[in-house]
Amino acid sequence: MVAVLSLPPTLRHRDFRRFWFGLLGSGFGAQMASVAVGWQVYAIHRSAFDLGLIGLAEFVPLPLLALPAGQLADRLPRSVIAAISSFAEAVVVGLLLVVTIEGARQLWAFVALAALTGITGAFGAPATRAITPELVPTELLAGALALRSIAYQVATVSGPAVGGLLFSIRPEAVYAVGLGLLAASGVLMLTLPVPRSAGRGEAPPRLESLLLGIRFIRASPIILGAISLDLFAVLFGGAVALLPLYARSILHTGPFGLGVLRSATAIGALAAGIMLTRRPLGGRAGRTLFLSVGIFGASIIVFGFSRWFPLSFAALAVSGFVDMLSMNIRATSIALATPNELRGRVNAVESVFISASNELGAFESGMAAALLGAVPAVVAGGAVTIVLALVWGRLFPPLAHVDRLEEIRPV
Repeated sequence: MVAVLSLPPTLRHRDFRRFWFGLLGSGFGAQMASVAVGWQVYAIHRSAFDLGLIGLAEFVPLPLLALPAGQLADRLPRSVIAAISSFAEAVVVGLLLVVTIEGARQLWAFVALAALTGITGAFGAPATRAITPELVPTELLAGALALRSIAYQVATVSGPAVGGLLFSIRPEAVYAVGLGLLAASGVLMLTLPVPRSAGRGEAPPRLESLLLGIRFIRASPIILGAISLDLFAVLFGGAVALLPLYARSILHTGPFGLGVLRSATAIGALAAGIMLTRRPLGGRAGRTLFLSVGIFGASIIVFGFSRWFPLSFAALAVSGFVDMLSMNIRATSIALATPNELRGRVNAVESVFISASNELGAFESGMAAALLGAVPAVVAGGAVTIVLALVWGRLFPPLAHVDRLEEIRPV
């Protein structure tokens, strides 16, 4: 009883605790697998383009499936969809285990399984992201969203480091443990309650229903500005896809060092998440968003030039810290401004933006590094991100003028 009372208010809700541990397990399993995939793919041809190709394969299914996935998330039980997605991803990790046992020498196998990962994420992400407001009271939503991000960041801190260590011992162990964690996550999601959403009644005409998420975002310049800024900042400024190249060819470290680098951004984000749960953002949220994106770009420039492992780690940690601040502003804005019956479709559109910034950004990073070299590509991307932070306030004045997030109401 004492242990429960000492938890943050949102974790005192039993259903949210189950959801949180489910997110932690699935995130941990996915991050462990991703660091192994990155090392194995780069080892095949020593090609930065191959790393970008994996990101592209994960991204392509998302824009094709986002609208129907959002519709499903608003019509069917979201916890069941999230569970099925976890089980499907466990199957993909099991297939990666088979590929590894067979020698992991063919790039096409990793590309095909990356596409399957993209399909599972396309259907699972809108439902999973829409579950939190169904589990906690409105007054605890901001803290719950911060804790949701913390679950992901804890997994991102621990998963790559442990995955790199297990890979050094035996590559198959990474995928075996990841498979078990993803399956356990699916079981936890199935234990969540199945509330009946207001939007799961009589549906409007099919095409109109599919497009409601896009129309809603277009009608809200604050949300459109926030998610588009995140899209372009991470698209140009992200450097995660090139970490295997940096680890092997620039910083001269091994799989465990790569795992530590992959964890650096999450450590910074975790620190920011803990800060946000204790002291949520006050006023001037819009200005904080632009400042965070500018610092993100500067930290990426430092990482691009660095040849010293501790400095590279510190730069990535700073980028993770400020990225968490901007991500919390975006997620809280969307959750507060979106009616429950539209959350699946709005989150589906947002997922396209997020995936474009991550998976498509990975492809952009690989292409830029292949054409310009790794260091010029990373430094140029950071510089573009700083310019975006300076310009976006003029393009979206309502976003720049946002003061307190809790004042946002559904449009």
